[in-house]
Amino acid sequence: MIAIPAIDLREGACVQLVGGSYDAERVRVNDPLDALKKWRGLGFKTFHVVDLDAALGKGSNLEVISRLLTYEPGLTFTVGGGVRDTARVEAVLASGASFVVVGTRAIEDTAWLSDVALRFPGKVVVAADVKGREVVTRGWTAGSARDVSDVLSVLEPLPLGGLLVTAVHKEGQMGGVDLPLMQEVVRSSRHRIYASGGVTTLEDLRALAEAGAHGAVIGMALYTGKLDAASVAREFA
Repeated sequence: MIAIPAIDLREGACVQLVGGSYDAERVRVNDPLDALKKWRGLGFKTFHVVDLDAALGKGSNLEVISRLLTYEPGLTFTVGGGVRDTARVEAVLASGASFVVVGTRAIEDTAWLSDVALRFPGKVVVAADVKGREVVTRGWTAGSARDVSDVLSVLEPLPLGGLLVTAVHKEGQMGGVDLPLMQEVVRSSRHRIYASGGVTTLEDLRALAEAGAHGAVIGMALYTGKLDAASVAREFA
């Protein structure tokens, strides 16, 4: 399993939000490139970039994303946030992203998701953001009234690059992961599973690795120093 630092973009800065709430910003790094350089210097090679402004229709951080993706050849980036049409999928991949993450429209419009997955096989990662067991959309502000197991069954036949499953109810709170959820998702899907939400300790990472997760996205615990980044990089980068 690989550990993946999160670089969440808001108003041109790298931020960490508690529970995904815009009113609960806890960490801000004014230049996101500084965050990338720090994690890269410790040995991380894969990064998860999210345009929070685009996800909520509040703007775009495309210029910042371009700077991150062109910083150093050979790094792996998953990029998402507000990717809701085919042109944006194509643009993100053309800009140098290894994978494009689609959430809201992927959940709401299966026909469109099938089309882009077939057009870009192995390059599209679907974000299934889970609150309790309900999959939520639109920057975690809207419920879908769909259980995560139902969503997984629909996604199963598609040629995806993976599933990014975020336990929204654990996000940014540094209280540990929702291990039963992640275990269930790994068991239920043939796709690579990237786990997110609540990673706080090396034991959390080891448990996710044992459960069969392909990757774990880490945010708040790295940025606050709660989790020793050098130790994580040695074991999971």
